[in-house]
Amino acid sequence: MKGMGKIKNTKELATTGLREAALGIAEAGFTAIDTASVIRRTVSVEVGTPAWPAGRLTVAGHAYDLQKVRRLYVIGVGKCASAAVVALEEVLGSRIAGGVMIDVKYDGGLSFVRGFEGDHPFPSRRNASATRELVRLLSDATAEDLVLAVISGGGSTLLCLPDDDRWCDDEARLVKLLFKSGADIRELNTVRKHLSRARGGFLAAHAYPAPLVSLIFSDVPGDDLEFVSSGPTVLDTTTVADARAILTRYRVAEQCPDVAGRLIETPKEQRFFERTTNLLAVSNGTALDAMAAEAARRGFSPEVRARAFAGEARDLALIFLGELHASPPGAALLYGGESTVTVMHDGKGGRNQELALSGLRDIRDGELLLALATDGRDNTDYAGGICDTITLDHARVHGLDIERSLDGNESYRFFAESGDAVVTGETGSNVSDIILALKANHPATP
Repeated sequence: MKGMGKIKNTKELATTGLREAALGIAEAGFTAIDTASVIRRTVSVEVGTPAWPAGRLTVAGHAYDLQKVRRLYVIGVGKCASAAVVALEEVLGSRIAGGVMIDVKYDGGLSFVRGFEGDHPFPSRRNASATRELVRLLSDATAEDLVLAVISGGGSTLLCLPDDDRWCDDEARLVKLLFKSGADIRELNTVRKHLSRARGGFLAAHAYPAPLVSLIFSDVPGDDLEFVSSGPTVLDTTTVADARAILTRYRVAEQCPDVAGRLIETPKEQRFFERTTNLLAVSNGTALDAMAAEAARRGFSPEVRARAFAGEARDLALIFLGELHASPPGAALLYGGESTVTVMHDGKGGRNQELALSGLRDIRDGELLLALATDGRDNTDYAGGICDTITLDHARVHGLDIERSLDGNESYRFFAESGDAVVTGETGSNVSDIILALKANHPATP
């Protein structure tokens, strides 16, 4: 229904046909990854049949006889957790014996699961306190119980559980340094796995011997489940040595010399994972496929060019535009993944805003580049930005210098003043970033 989408400022932004099409294509992606919708199509309960007198719980095609389950626990962690657990309570109701949910924002609304709000993007003692409650619940589970987990992006920060809560502050400083150094999500999460007793398979170990089924909402390019939220329910293939090597590579070890001594090894015993089932519930590809279908419906020729891009945001913008320049009219090139920004100054912005800003250096008439964070928060209250010649016009009117804004990492201020930022608010979804490069069907199309 018009006006009911995730993008809140569509009316203000959709000043051309190409912009309206781009925003509509992006909406299709957001709709496909809506967390509550994913839960409703993934989790169901069948009751009233002779074969399943107490009901059959089905999770992504895996069936569980509720008559054989003494207690059903529900846990949720990450930016999708609140929306997911609310939807799970609607499906499961009083069958839930208890649970713990930790999200970056929690406004209430849960009846059977305890909800906690944590800090993001940096860990805190509040996060550690909530995680301790989650671990306490899992430690009480037995072989006759069943744990249903929802794991989503943002969980790495929330699942802060060092041996001493005072170390949360040290981890926050460490993460800031890795962010600024340009470490990618796999490197960052490799380190984080070895700083907490709730990441890197530890939640599966805490739940053992209870069977655990984990629905994973991937925000990691390539959907390697052991790196989504630092893989709390997945057997970790990295080691302390790997984490230490990353700290050395980015010269972080010398700035946080005592952190290396606090690295802990993750559970490696196979028995902890024999009763754990990890399932991919939704990913970047879900959004990209929906966007491609919507682009085709609107008369464009869509092509998903990448599902796991990586690299410097400002460089990727020029690569994507180069591919768009070489494409015929009506091309809709789609990219999923996660870029990085090497921070040189203390400006404000996010990787998607930086990517869109960088694209303004090479954008042409009849072209558009749209870069969005699917969680709605591109390190700021903006989801991303639009790059087209309209944005260039706005920059000239407001006296904005593209190169200077890039050099100062000031993409947020640029888009705030130009008026070309995309605003969604927190979407309750999180499958990394989506990029759309769109070319008008005819050179004369506005």
